[in-house]
Amino acid sequence: MKGGGGGRLQQPLRVESQRFRLLSIVGGCFVFCLVFLLSSRPDATAFDTVSPRASLEGARRPAAVKTLRTSSGAGSGGDFHVDVLPQQQGGSLRQSVEQSAGDKTATEWVRDTVIVEERSDAEASEAAAEPEEAAESNPDDQPAPGTRSRGNEPGAEEKKVRDDATVVTTAAAQPAAETTATAPDRPEGKPRAAGGGQSKLQEQPARQPQEERHDEPARSGGGDHHRKQLPPLCDFSDFRSDICDMAGDIRMDANASVFVVVDPASGAGGGQWHRVRPYPRKGDETCMGRITEVTVRSTGGDAPRCTREHAAPAVVFSIGGYTGNIFHDFSDVLVPLYTTAHRYGGDVQLVMANVASWWLVKYDRLLHALSRHAPLDLARAGAAGEVHCFRRAVVSLRAHKELIIERERSADGLATPDFTRFVRRALSLPRDAPTRLGDGTGRKPRLLVISRHRTRLLLNLDAVVRAAEEVGFEAVVNESDVGNDISQVGALINSCDALVGVHGAGLTNMVFLPPGATLVQIVPWGGLQWMARADYGDPAEAMGLRYIQYEVAVGESTLKDKFPPGHKIFTDPTSLHKKGFMFIRQTLMDGQDIAVDVGRFREVLLQVLNNLSP
Repeated sequence: MKGGGGGRLQQPLRVESQRFRLLSIVGGCFVFCLVFLLSSRPDATAFDTVSPRASLEGARRPAAVKTLRTSSGAGSGGDFHVDVLPQQQGGSLRQSVEQSAGDKTATEWVRDTVIVEERSDAEASEAAAEPEEAAESNPDDQPAPGTRSRGNEPGAEEKKVRDDATVVTTAAAQPAAETTATAPDRPEGKPRAAGGGQSKLQEQPARQPQEERHDEPARSGGGDHHRKQLPPLCDFSDFRSDICDMAGDIRMDANASVFVVVDPASGAGGGQWHRVRPYPRKGDETCMGRITEVTVRSTGGDAPRCTREHAAPAVVFSIGGYTGNIFHDFSDVLVPLYTTAHRYGGDVQLVMANVASWWLVKYDRLLHALSRHAPLDLARAGAAGEVHCFRRAVVSLRAHKELIIERERSADGLATPDFTRFVRRALSLPRDAPTRLGDGTGRKPRLLVISRHRTRLLLNLDAVVRAAEEVGFEAVVNESDVGNDISQVGALINSCDALVGVHGAGLTNMVFLPPGATLVQIVPWGGLQWMARADYGDPAEAMGLRYIQYEVAVGESTLKDKFPPGHKIFTDPTSLHKKGFMFIRQTLMDGQDIAVDVGRFREVLLQVLNNLSP
């Protein structure tokens, strides 16, 4: 009886125990799944009753998540292992890895990069961003630290970048250009082309306080920190020159070729850091290698003490590079310098790098017309240990096209005729109009022929002069030389009504011609029409001159004596341009002399004469 009764009592207990265990297992699985989901998506909110619209907008944002795991061997400059979640089309960050079809994840290895996180306004969580290697070296072959800023879209959101050792901030794009902020011991990377401009890296050292985000609580108990986002100091978007335009407390440490902008908002030891070569040929590595590098940085603390203060703003540029050739003297320095310094009405301090005393003597009157202050030699000031302080400084020159100022790009509404008018006024050149036939003076119009004496010689110069005199000109011959006094050359050219010469730097003397005069450019054989037009044809017309382009035939070039008939240099010369500019210069420019067909050239002279008719 006892045994049977005991068995009947234990059976329901056993059933209840099994149900309890089953319920516990189900409940445990549910809790485990819930914890797993929340931990794998920390930004998700299980029950968002506060702002369902914000959650909906957040759900519409494309996924762009990368998880950073430091490998065991990764240190500073080591490797990072990055797991990449697929990104939807149209996301704000480009996908930087190839994903196999159907896969949910992909893997890549990135060396020496900064991993970027993008944060949305509605989400208070980390979203990974794309690491991108700086594949190009900078102009000084310095390594590129970090990745390219992505803030070139209007209204781009502020981005934050974080790893265990570095905090990097990329800002919304400024209208002029993106900027770089680096620690003093980490130079910026080379600008990378993006569209029509160039972009720079932007980075800040780890010791800088983290920028405040009002839509996100601080990760630590210290609360939010706030630091003002500084405007860019430099514009790297132009294809000819990088420009740094600064205002405030600016100190030029001449010995180190450094311009320091003192700004408490930068924080001690932080702020922006740029290196610029102040010469408008930034795509030409050979040329730019000759230009002194100038450093521009902002700081809240470590600034040199002034030894001299200037009320006038500074314009900083180099007269190295290709100067010494009159074309480059004007196209690379004098025209851009006028464009940059004109606005100051003469009250500007010119600061020059790579100074050559003969150059200053030659162009003294033009420089004095731009500035009433004696030029400052950067190297000499550095040797004396001087620190010059300014309230405004522009490092490098604004340049447009060869010998051309484009009014639509000029902040002051300047154009090329403004420059030639400035030159005539600075050199006291009297003529603002050419001689007109039948004006009652009985004076013959004057035609000047530029005679080259080393390359691209005009072999039948005497015959050309006789032809010019026969049609009614007073012909003058001049040998353009680098040592010629610019005032004397300017007076001679200004007295003429037409200028004739073979393609070359001597044609730059057209800047002294009176408006309405005529330039005749003799273009050597070899498909060089595009170069002739860009260097002298377009500038001549921009100066208000008449322009005639005389293109040499094969029979007028000495190339016919150097190459066999039927050679590609005669049948298809432009196809040889792919060999590069050195080939063009040595073979098609300096490798030929010219004897024009006088009968054919006479027609050009008559056309010039007709231009002078009332």
